[in-house]
Amino acid sequence: MKFSVFQISRKGGRQKNEDRMGYCYTRESALFVLADGMGGHPDGEVAAQLALQTVSALFQREAQPQIKDVGAFLSASLMAAHHQIIRHASDKGLLDTPRTTLVAAVVQGGRASWIHCGDSRLYFVREGALVSRTRDHSYAELQVGGTTPMEHVNRNILMTCLGSPVRPLYDVTEPVRLQQGDRLLLCSDGLWSSVPDDEIVSGLTGKPLSDAVPDLVELALRNGGPRSDNVTALAMDWETPEAFESTRGISTDTISEGVFASTIQSGVFDGAIEELDDAAIERSIAEINEAIRRSAQRKL
Repeated sequence: MKFSVFQISRKGGRQKNEDRMGYCYTRESALFVLADGMGGHPDGEVAAQLALQTVSALFQREAQPQIKDVGAFLSASLMAAHHQIIRHASDKGLLDTPRTTLVAAVVQGGRASWIHCGDSRLYFVREGALVSRTRDHSYAELQVGGTTPMEHVNRNILMTCLGSPVRPLYDVTEPVRLQQGDRLLLCSDGLWSSVPDDEIVSGLTGKPLSDAVPDLVELALRNGGPRSDNVTALAMDWETPEAFESTRGISTDTISEGVFASTIQSGVFDGAIEELDDAAIERSIAEINEAIRRSAQRKL
């Protein structure tokens, strides 16, 4: 695999940054993940960090060196992250649960698949055009193209998230074949709420990610003004082997089997999160294997 990647997060006008993002990869598979801890609930940054750590820990266990069933992995790891957040709230005796959005993509075999819960988004851009983007789990997105009157509903309220008392809703894409120069952008609502989709697409086009992503984040901060939300973005530029020339890109071809590289670290805030224990990981692996088994039965 060969790809370029760039990530950046800014606090904006908020007292703290509750966004988290990162990526990790083996020789034949890569994971990109972003979470936005929700204000109005305790420990939003903890929920976001827990989500990243859970998904990346399961990726490290399952990508040997590829994920067997990417769709099943994404679904099961998202639910595992949800359970870890609920467990954290229980262990800490919190009266309310920490909550977070999540968007994650796995790239392997020249294809990309992604999952999302809440309103953190993924944009898929090809040759300067928007091919696809995730649809937020919010009343605002529900209203688009719908006929249900919603003028008395706060359209920005999320319908689902990780860490809520009810089972989270989520969407998983079918694998998409990547072409040279395709770009994936994962971002929090601090970016897309301040920069229209067409400007996000144009901003991702025609220059290296190391210039494009910071420029988009700075534009979101300017548009958001002094009360800007946290703004976080993580972007990947896919490069086919015959066209790989970037000195800033990552080539996994020389990575040995069993080697795992990651930018996802333990929390650096007060009350650092402990590593997932073996029992929690084994439970989540069992859930992934069961999801793979059910998926294989449906294909028969």
